[in-house]
Order: sequence, then structure tokens, then C-alpha cells
Amino acid sequence: MAPLPQRKTFRAVLIKPSHYDDDGYVIQWVRSGLPANSLACVYALVEDCARRGVLGEDVDFEVIPYDETNTIIRVNRIIRDLKRADAGFVGLVGVQSNQFPRASDLARQFRAAGIPVVIGGFHVSGCLAMLPELPDDIKAAQAMGVTLFAGEAEGRMDGLLRDIWHGRLKPLYNFMNDLPEMSRAVPPFLPRAAVKKTMRDYSSFDAGRGCPFQCSFCTIINVQGRKSRYRTPDDIEAIIRANEAVGIRRFFITDDNFARNKNWEAILDRLIDLRENQGFRFKFTIQVDTLCHRMPNFIEKAARAGCNRVFIGLENIDPDALMAAKKRQNKIWEYRKMLQAWKDVGATTYAGYIIGFPEDTPEKIRRNIEIIKRELPLDLLEFFFLTPLPGSEDHKVLASKGVWMDPDMSKYDLNHRVSHHPKMTDAEWEGIYRECWDIFFNAEHLETVLRRGAARNVNIKTLFGAYAGFQAAIKVEKLHPLEGGIFRRKVRTQRRQGLPRVHPLVFYPHRVYETTRSIIAMAGLYLRCRRVWKRVAQDPNRRAYTDLALQPSTEDESTDLMATFGEAIPDTYGAPVKRRRPAVLAPVASAG
Repeated sequence: MAPLPQRKTFRAVLIKPSHYDDDGYVIQWVRSGLPANSLACVYALVEDCARRGVLGEDVDFEVIPYDETNTIIRVNRIIRDLKRADAGFVGLVGVQSNQFPRASDLARQFRAAGIPVVIGGFHVSGCLAMLPELPDDIKAAQAMGVTLFAGEAEGRMDGLLRDIWHGRLKPLYNFMNDLPEMSRAVPPFLPRAAVKKTMRDYSSFDAGRGCPFQCSFCTIINVQGRKSRYRTPDDIEAIIRANEAVGIRRFFITDDNFARNKNWEAILDRLIDLRENQGFRFKFTIQVDTLCHRMPNFIEKAARAGCNRVFIGLENIDPDALMAAKKRQNKIWEYRKMLQAWKDVGATTYAGYIIGFPEDTPEKIRRNIEIIKRELPLDLLEFFFLTPLPGSEDHKVLASKGVWMDPDMSKYDLNHRVSHHPKMTDAEWEGIYRECWDIFFNAEHLETVLRRGAARNVNIKTLFGAYAGFQAAIKVEKLHPLEGGIFRRKVRTQRRQGLPRVHPLVFYPHRVYETTRSIIAMAGLYLRCRRVWKRVAQDPNRRAYTDLALQPSTEDESTDLMATFGEAIPDTYGAPVKRRRPAVLAPVASAG
């Protein structure tokens, strides 16, 4: 009998890098907050290649995903295991601009050991899409022998893996002008062990990519395109079933705007059928625009399908800011109707608010946040610096004019100022950003948020936990809530290139002190928030609570918010909006 052919091994190590904090340490948790959809997409694509035997029937695949926000990357161990395989590589996937310095530091170590490294994600793709010449940090990566991958990997993974296997890896794979169709594309997936490292065991998937709008601060439109592409309801059902098989029932749907997915109703109908007729019990979070409530049945079906959290692209309520950012689809007089509609179905509402549009001043920003608190039934508000992200129109314009932007990509996390403002000094801009968190996140407003939730039958225990978590991230850990997690890790030896390693006898005692201080501060914050929750939960009249934000909007009131700003603002189509000046907002306007 002839001997069986010797089997070979191909090892793919996929790393979604984190980024550095202000002291140069990797931001990392025992359990991280948001799942990494880019990691799920690439992992599933490589696994699909393994199932189809694209490198030959005698090649066994080993595919290992790491999310650095919740996993320590043992570089030496990874190098050792890769050298034991017949071939392999390290893929640094979904790398955003703020993560590129960390990705480069990891790549440097792997390249020094002769390991092939491929970097993809928004920073590489955005720079290739929008800049006439690559920036220095990407050139430096190329000089190390790193391969760049721009665009999306669906339909392209076979060729990349074959090139690695045969030792003919190219310096650049650029698919920016050839974006793949999403219909029947390989669905994203992560193994249960990876998902269990996120808070509440969240996984993620994208039901579509691209966005038709033109917001100048956005990178989506230039990386994923302005033509929206969609997965089918069959695709989405397959994703749900695959995750259900391993016990994963919470999802973050990463579409920049799920309400503009042309298949939204068919997808929601399929999810409703899975929940109501087939016994599935999944929940999910989506991102939508401020006009989604105008779409018949959208909110009602989203809730029945399992949507219990929604992130809304509010961005700003000042009309000058919205027009400057080309955010013409935002109609601020619709906000209250939209938020009430989500609250009526019991969903928790999040929104992002950008600080630093050209006409912003500290006084105007304070006024706007107070208006939001008083007028809109919004549960949680996240603040961001207006940031010229590489890949956005804002960044391209500033770069073409030679305007100063901070060269440190690690700061491009929306939580740091990286440019100058035309009306505010750097200190004023940074100060009002920090102040906004205090204005919105305090015990008094927490009670208002909880009472609004209780009046509309929202789960206020979950709501108070989220509110406390936001406060803990920004006030205790000094990180943005989107970067938050459970129990911060710091690895002494994993510090940014060029910064010294602290001696163990200094590092570890200080780390014990830091951790103890954080635990005490978080416990105190939690107990203060819990007292507010208990007071609301035990109030027998909590269902009868009402305030201006919960009062129904009428057509006559449709421009109430506009009156605060004292001028006619064109709607999406450029027509001036007629309005009256309501007495209810006059004190707010004058106080601002």
C-alpha cells in the first residue's frame, strides 16, 4: 500500500488591534464593549477558504482570531506557532486610523521574525481613496515589508491566501474601485470563545455596506462607497442560525444606517418570523438616521424583530453645523417624534453629538445640550470631537490646504482634539468637550432619564447600568465609553514604540494603586446611580410621569426646536421652513 501523502498546515493569525492610551499602553479589558465585525468578516472568509480547500486537499487550515481589546497578544508565542506551520501569515484586520500606530508596532515585531504581515482596514483604504500620496506612517509600514490590503476581501481571499502559500505576496492589493456585492456573500462569524470575551456576549454582522449621504466628516462613503449594498434575508437568517447553534443571541448590526437598507422590511419580517413563530430569542442593536420614524412600520417591526437598542446619528442640533457638515438629511424638528416612537416600543436610545463645528462656541454648545436634555427623550448621549479622519472629505480638504492636523494617528479616536478651531482656542475646545459629559451625565438628569423610561415601560435597570457605565468610562478611566469594558488590563511590556518600559518594582505597585482607586471610584459611582434607580423604581406613580420631552408633537409644533436658533433653515430639499416662536423654548434660548 502506498503511503498516505503528508499533510501540510497553513496558519492564519487574525488580529483586530486596539490602540494606545495617553500613557502609551494598549487599551484592553478582561471583557471589552463592542464586538469587532471586521474580525468576524475576515475570519469567516478564511474559514470558507479552508472548507473549499483553496490551497489543496492536503492542506489543513488553522485560523486563530484575536481581538486585542480583550486579549493579550503573545507575539513570541504566535511567531513560534507560525514557524511550525508550512506557511502562514498575520492579518491585522479592520485597522482604523487610531489603531494604526499599534498595528505598526505589532507588524514590526512579526516582520523582524520574517512573518508575512497584511494590514487592511479603514486607515489604509481611506488614505488610498482620498489622498494623492500615501502618508508617512503607511510608507513606513511598506518599508518594513508589510502588505497593504485596500477595499473589501469578499471574492478576493482565495487569491491572497494562494499568494501567501506560494511565497508571492504583493506589496499592495487595491480593490477600492471594485466593491463586491453583498448578496450571498460569506456571512461574518466568530467562534463562541471569541464572542464570550465581550460584555453581554455580543457578536456582530453587517446587513449592508455603503451610505447614500454626503456627510463631510464621514469615512464610510469613501471606503464602502455611496452605493448601498445589501445582504439578503436568507443571509441574515443563516447568520442568526449559525450563532444560535453556539448559544450567541445578542448582536450589533454595524450598518451605518440600517433604515436605508432597501431590504430592511424583508429582513425584519424574517427576524420576526424567527422570534414569533420559531422560538428564537435574540436581541440586537442598530444604527439609524433621524428620519426612520417616517418609514411606515419600520420602528414597530424593528422592535418585534428584537431591536432593543438603537444608535441615532444625531450629530448636532445646531442648523449651521448640520449644513456645514452636509448633514442635510437631519431635520431637527423631527427629533422628538422619532425618539418618542422608539421609546414607545421600549428601546434604549443612544446618540452621538459632535463638538467643534465651525460655528460652535462654548456658550452655544452648553445651550444645545440643555435643549437636548429638556426637549428630547434621549437616554444616552455620546460626545465626539469633530475629527478630520483620514478617508473623509474634511481630512482631504485640510491636507490639500496644508492646514495643521496632529500627526499622531493614535489621537484620531474622536476623543482627542487633532486640529484647531476657527472660534475657540484649543483650551476652550478641550474644556467644553469635557464639560459636556458633566452637563449630561449627572444624578439629576439620570433621574429624568429613568422617569421617562419608567413612564414608557423601558427597562430602567438596564438603562441605569448603561448610564453608570458611560460615567465610569469617561470620569474614572478617562476613556470614551465606546472604548469601555470590564476590568482594565495593562501589560508592562506592551507599550508604544519609543516609550520606555517602566521597572517592575515601579509599574506593579502603581498598577495596584490605579486598580484599587478605579474600583473604589466605580463602586461609589454605581451606588450613587443605584440610589436614583431605586427611588424611581419604588415610586408608585412612576408610570404617570410626564414632561415636555414626552408630550406628543403635532404638526403645529413641528418647528419648535427651530425657533431656538432664530432663523429659517432650509429642509433637505432647500425649501425654507415656516415656523412660529413658541413660548416654551423662549427661556431656554435667552438663557443660552
